Amino acid sequence: MASVGISQNIQNHIPIIGDMTLKSPIAYKTTRLMAGVFNTAQMALAEAYINGLEIPDSVFQSLLHTSMPLLFKHAPGLLAPYEWVLKESDHLAESSRELMKIQYDLPQALLNRMLGDWDVIYPKYSMGLWENGAIDLEQSQMHMIDQVIERLEIVDGDHILDFGCGWGCVANYIMSKFPNVRFTGLNLSHQQCEYMRGKMQDPQSHLSGGRFTLYEGDLNEAQFTEKFDKILSIGVFCHVGNLTNAFQKLSSFLKSDGKLFIHIITVRIPNNLSTGFTHKYIFPHGRYWNYDAVPSHNSDLKTVDQWYINGINYHKTAMAWLERFDASQDLVKSLDYGMDYAKFRRMWRFYLLLLGTIFATCDGEYNGNGQYLMTHA
Repeated sequence: MASVGISQNIQNHIPIIGDMTLKSPIAYKTTRLMAGVFNTAQMALAEAYINGLEIPDSVFQSLLHTSMPLLFKHAPGLLAPYEWVLKESDHLAESSRELMKIQYDLPQALLNRMLGDWDVIYPKYSMGLWENGAIDLEQSQMHMIDQVIERLEIVDGDHILDFGCGWGCVANYIMSKFPNVRFTGLNLSHQQCEYMRGKMQDPQSHLSGGRFTLYEGDLNEAQFTEKFDKILSIGVFCHVGNLTNAFQKLSSFLKSDGKLFIHIITVRIPNNLSTGFTHKYIFPHGRYWNYDAVPSHNSDLKTVDQWYINGINYHKTAMAWLERFDASQDLVKSLDYGMDYAKFRRMWRFYLLLLGTIFATCDGEYNGNGQYLMTHA
């Protein structure tokens, strides 16, 4: 979608624009150097904000709305600051334990307040769907899971593997709709698993009653005696570094006529995307795969359908999280974050503003969510 009017052959010799994988050696090296400079400048701004620089939210958002369309449309090569972002890693996932500590093992009281914790919708750290008329965060998450049910074609009686099941929100909601659906949740975060174990003892939760099984561990180690009718994975593939190996492993868990549904943050630019700030403070080794990355890895599994979800949906979700985060300060400022709370608060405000605003730029058409339906190849 970038640099319309410039032939592909010419683009290959020009730094920054177009597909990084097609660049001539000189253009590639030049782009990498320029991306490093851009990342250093971005990190300087982030560090200054975290350490007390006052930037009004409106000014910060205006800066992103001005700069991001230029980057998405004309200079996508600057958005991949590290070499590993551009290709598959040797490992299925990298920095997994570090990610759990930084991101998912935060105080549960904070996460409940920010993400929401209701009767059926538990904390859910992924996009809510707003374009179908949702009036609040809770309803947007219901609409999102309803869409998953429709696109994965879930029927009563299915046994479903939820790879990276978070706090069990998706499984709980789907089981509230289907009395005979069974779920197996796979999760590496001990704190999230403890939350779900509490719900498994709560008779008011659909995670209780024997239809939900929890496996604490990572995908590399997982073994199951029974194959699944359906597998779903929401948000996890931003932390997966090797699509080929992940699909090979997941395909071994799937029945011959089974289906896999993946929901991820994605970008519609020629290369993958990451930021130095989120890599250091929020998602170690996190990456946003290009929208066509999943179907380009058809081997053990093949993509039979794919959808792009406009980024305005994630923008509204992140802004709802930010509003709830700001409104919870009196309740969460005394919790243990392993650092000074004022620094933690500014770090997370920068993250939520950055995340939410970038999804809104270019009317949500460049940075949004990708959904993929896959079957055995």
